[in-house]
Amino acid sequence: MSIIQKIRDKAAWLVFGLIAVSLIGFLLMDARSIGGRAAASTSGTIGQVNGEKLEYADFQKQVSEREDQYKSQGYPVNDMLSQNIREEVWKQFEENAVLTTEYQKLGIDVSDKELNDMLVGPNAVPEIKRAFTDPNTGLFDPQQAASRINQLRTIYKSNRKSDQNYAMAQNFFEQALPQFVKMREREKYISLLSQSTYVPKWMIEKTNADNSQIASVNYVKIPYQTIPDSTIKISDADIQAYLDDHKDQFSQEESRTISYVSFSAAPTTGDSAAIFQQVQTLRPEFSSTTDVESFLAKNGTETNYSDTYTAKSKLTGSRKDSLTALATGAVVGPYLDGTNFVLARIMDIKTLPDSVRARHILVAINDPKTNQPKMDDSSAKKKIDSIKTLLDNGQKFDTLAFRLSEDEGSRIKGGDLGYFGQGQMVKEFGDFTFNGKKGEIKVVKTQFGYHLIEIMDQKNFEPAYKIAYLSRRIEPSQETDQNASGLASQFAGENRDKASFDAAVKKGSLHPIVPPDVHPTDFSVQGLGSSRSLVRWIYGSKTGEVSESFSVGDKYVVAILNDINNKGTISLSKARPMIEPILRNQKKAEIISAKIGTAATLEAVASATSQTVSHVDSLQFSSPYIPNLGPEPKVVGYSFDKQLSGKSVSAPVGGNEGVFVLKVDNVSAKANYAVDVEQARQAILQSQESLIQRSGTDALKKKAKVEDDRGKFL
Repeated sequence: MSIIQKIRDKAAWLVFGLIAVSLIGFLLMDARSIGGRAAASTSGTIGQVNGEKLEYADFQKQVSEREDQYKSQGYPVNDMLSQNIREEVWKQFEENAVLTTEYQKLGIDVSDKELNDMLVGPNAVPEIKRAFTDPNTGLFDPQQAASRINQLRTIYKSNRKSDQNYAMAQNFFEQALPQFVKMREREKYISLLSQSTYVPKWMIEKTNADNSQIASVNYVKIPYQTIPDSTIKISDADIQAYLDDHKDQFSQEESRTISYVSFSAAPTTGDSAAIFQQVQTLRPEFSSTTDVESFLAKNGTETNYSDTYTAKSKLTGSRKDSLTALATGAVVGPYLDGTNFVLARIMDIKTLPDSVRARHILVAINDPKTNQPKMDDSSAKKKIDSIKTLLDNGQKFDTLAFRLSEDEGSRIKGGDLGYFGQGQMVKEFGDFTFNGKKGEIKVVKTQFGYHLIEIMDQKNFEPAYKIAYLSRRIEPSQETDQNASGLASQFAGENRDKASFDAAVKKGSLHPIVPPDVHPTDFSVQGLGSSRSLVRWIYGSKTGEVSESFSVGDKYVVAILNDINNKGTISLSKARPMIEPILRNQKKAEIISAKIGTAATLEAVASATSQTVSHVDSLQFSSPYIPNLGPEPKVVGYSFDKQLSGKSVSAPVGGNEGVFVLKVDNVSAKANYAVDVEQARQAILQSQESLIQRSGTDALKKKAKVEDDRGKFL
């Protein structure tokens, strides 16, 4: 990882790319064998697919790496994001496991020659091409890539852990290189599937002919609602029979159904007033202190003091407009900002650029990976001074940076860091680049070593403010928390089964909440936030069991386990709300058909059912909609049945909203001269290939033998 990435504190997301960029490999037979050397964990198996196991330690390592990537980009890694990351890691493991089996069956592999081409050849992967492309010429330098990988290969293969580049080499051979191979294997597999699709010309021509058809139809619609629901009885046997015939449509993963009651521990009006008074009491000292940083550290604040400036346009918070009207030293507040009471003090005002472009050459004092001393301070200072002398004597900055800078991230770009804003660099670096002038060059020392910095550009000058914030969160008092905890504990203690739980809810006029089904790997119950301990209780309990009190966010929760949903076909009780309307309409259709009887004309059908005859002129075969009625695909399909041609009425057709009886007056075709048959065929092929790419592994996952034990570990 480069130093400048640490300076920006935005690094981890780029680590993979930079390693795959500045540590590219050659000698691929050795690289391939080295890549299999990553140590396996023996701490427990979190799951397996087709016999391939995923160790808990390896799972956690991958999760942590992805979390670091998000953090490096400034994203807060909250419980929801962490859960999504865990799910991504598991799905990636599933996909890799099922695809590896297919690769072996089909003989899909990446040869050493092909891998070499992916790394240092004309078809190098994008990450590597970007890393070893000369920013001045735009040309990829395979010799430089090969040279770098040879060096790293030697370090890694000899297990020279003391070498400053060992961690980068290890990351490349154990993570980046295997991922490149998997990526190429998957490309081949998906290509094999997608290229197997075929759409003949005659199919396009027939589809075009079918879609050009229009029909003129008279019909009678008898709505299902003409028969009261109360007259139709659907038995459990009916539901079960339908379930048995449509198992694929009613499958489920393992889950649990709960309901819960909550007791609020949110801050009261009195709690809020107490926090306001605390902040108000501190205002005089906050206004007069000469060491605001120590004052804030002593008294505590939700917003840490930052000895930096924020541009007027970048200020945030509820009082950002009024703050810019204050003079240096002025204090405003306490005011409410979100869930905090805040005092704000203007420490200083300057006119500064909102962004700066700079380049630098770094002489590092400590190893960026191990933080171990790399060079003593005096030697580092002498080296950076000698580099400045070379610059003063006419040598080019970008050439010196490429040859001598120890920041791998910017070295290949001549030290250019691009544009960055206030606060993105460590203080000493930022102070110079924002307070200096365009074209100024200076040696600056930071925690990373000595930098020779040139300010290349500064833009968008505007007032910038250094502001100190004393911020206190509005939190519940101990009394408020204890009251809520006591009520929840009393409720849980007195109601240990479903009957007493339901009775207490009714007696106390409480409002039980039924969240969506809870799955074994969930880290939260929807509507509650982070609540993994509650999920663990749910999966260790029996139906009808009542929980103890759980503290979740600003409330205390007592839950009852209502149902255990095992993997497979859903239960009859759960299926009834979905299946009952379908079967009810089927039985209504039978009753309506009986009413119609042997009516030979639409007028007779209308008379028998107290409905009217309607007409639609341009019913389209390509559309499932009937004008003014909505989607009725089955009815539309019958309208183009050639067997109805010349008949006075059709048999009753059960649609979405009622039973239809049709009389087809005419079926014709509208000319469609704009259709390009070959273009249409290619469009269908592309659509099929896209579908395969999106869901090519779904069928394999359904067939795979999957054991998911994540819930036992998380």
